[in-house]
Amino acid sequence: MSMDDAGGQKRWARDYVFDILSQLGIHRIFGVPGTNEIPIIDGTSYPENEVEYIECLHENIAIGAAMGSARMTGKPGVLVVHVTPGIAHAIGNLFNAWRSQAPLVILCCQQQNELVTQEPLLASNLVDLARQYTKWAHEVRTEQEFPMVLQRAFKEAMAPPNGPVFVAIPWEFTMRRIGDDDRIKGVTKISPHFTADRQAITQAAQLLREAKNPIIVTGDAAGYAEAWPELQRMAELLGAPVLQQTFSSLANFPNNDYHWQGELPGSQSGVQQVFAGHDVAFLCGFSNQAQITVYKYSDGPLIPPSVTQVYLSNHTWDIGKNYYGEAALFGDLKATLPLINQLIGDQPSAAAVARNAKLKELAAQRKVAWDAYLREAMHQNEIWAVVIADALRKEIGERQLEKQFVYVHEAVSDPAPFQYLLPFTDQAAAPISYYCVGGGSLGWSMPATLGIKLEPDGCQGIDTRFVVAATGDGSSLFYPQTWWTAQHRQLGVLYIITNNHEYHTLQMGLQQVESIYGDAPGYEWTAKTQDPEYLRIHRPKPDFVTLAKAFGGMEGEIVRHPEDVRAAVRRGIDHALGGHAYVLDMHTVGLEQTPPTPEEANARYEKQPRLDCFHFGADALRRSDDTGLPGNVPVIF
Repeated sequence: MSMDDAGGQKRWARDYVFDILSQLGIHRIFGVPGTNEIPIIDGTSYPENEVEYIECLHENIAIGAAMGSARMTGKPGVLVVHVTPGIAHAIGNLFNAWRSQAPLVILCCQQQNELVTQEPLLASNLVDLARQYTKWAHEVRTEQEFPMVLQRAFKEAMAPPNGPVFVAIPWEFTMRRIGDDDRIKGVTKISPHFTADRQAITQAAQLLREAKNPIIVTGDAAGYAEAWPELQRMAELLGAPVLQQTFSSLANFPNNDYHWQGELPGSQSGVQQVFAGHDVAFLCGFSNQAQITVYKYSDGPLIPPSVTQVYLSNHTWDIGKNYYGEAALFGDLKATLPLINQLIGDQPSAAAVARNAKLKELAAQRKVAWDAYLREAMHQNEIWAVVIADALRKEIGERQLEKQFVYVHEAVSDPAPFQYLLPFTDQAAAPISYYCVGGGSLGWSMPATLGIKLEPDGCQGIDTRFVVAATGDGSSLFYPQTWWTAQHRQLGVLYIITNNHEYHTLQMGLQQVESIYGDAPGYEWTAKTQDPEYLRIHRPKPDFVTLAKAFGGMEGEIVRHPEDVRAAVRRGIDHALGGHAYVLDMHTVGLEQTPPTPEEANARYEKQPRLDCFHFGADALRRSDDTGLPGNVPVIF
């Protein structure tokens, strides 16, 4: 039927978007409304399109929510942003999406095509703004190419490795009438399940089988591929410790496996110490390979030259990116790992059996140390993160929420307790049960909860009955407007604020800079004070419970003492499971007490047992490296 036939349903070019969303089973568009976007947003008003428009109060919230939705569904998250301010506001989480390989399609409604050259209100070169952090960025040239560009955009976002795509559209193009037969036939889907070259597989298996002290490092591609069983089998065959890349976006290895050692350290010397003594490193989907903030060439490479490197990734850019790889495997992890394991052998060698026994012994010692640390935390005047993590662990178990929870992590100063104690196991969780980002640009966690909770079913066999975010007070203040959308959509999410009234990770960054450059010739730089006022969040101290209530009446409470944490967590989960968002302002530093000095604040972290007990030991006082900083806490500058 043509567009002029009487009685026919009117179609406009914007409906090409809804053709694709219908074919892919995508039911949400996220954004902040602007006039240019209304023709697209209007399409969500038609029930037959089966697409909701999720209104947010800031574009970085909208893109964060789209990332959360994409993580759960495995399909592209769709975002509509408004000209220059729209994509500019979204850059922080666009960077996170790029580094975390999150599939997104970002539609940006440009000013009128005939007017753009005259530099009208809000117009700019939008493609240049987005290009650096996207797989493809393009501005539609003519009305006729719109369907071709959309097909390519969704195809590219879903092609391995996933990632964000940006399309600018002169807004009047979206309103052009089209006929009923003018439709996008489909989106090309490139299968991610391809195996590496057989010769490369044989070479890699031989190097790993003959290694005297192997190590495995997993990146986000392992989590996206659901490769836990295959990696566990390899770790057992090799007798190898398994570490995850720093700021892993997912749980890339189950934490109840005794080979698990947490994430790589966040310093040059710490990473070097991990690799020292190993002769072969299997770098599996290892994308973000230099997640540190201070580096000196004079101190040597992160991976010592004596380590033979074996790479497996579905992204050629990550294979031998920074160092030479003796074996380079380009393939899907889920499809290729069994082929490597088969060639390694059916049973661990005698040396691998001995290494496995040592890893089991160290894991047992680590558990004893963490149990002691938790007991000590229960007798403090303020709340240590381990108490919060333990309460969540117990509630998840007692309520039988296995495969029904998603933990969203932005408690930057306190990763280890949540990564170790929460049940990220094959019985209770999947890789996507843990949500973080590889970019480190603050403000990802609370927005992500929106998209996660809106999707009832996760693509890795989990659902989102219970969504909880642990976020530092500094990070929480980036986008508290998130709570308006949570209330507007009646999303039952538990928000836990680990509130120390400061930017503790920045204080640690200052200490790291001074420890490395304070005595360095040509620098010899030291700050005026190690405890600057500008890194505190007090005078006045924000009231998160009142703030949440202002954004639509969300309830919550302040928790001040460790003995009160379990009951508060229980109340928070009751609210969340009942469909009501709830905030717990956990005072990890007492509101009434004098703010601790950096040395005093670090003391609790110095007592915290190492996750990586293989390389650093499980005793409570061992630090990461020669910076003198606690080992379990990465630094974001």
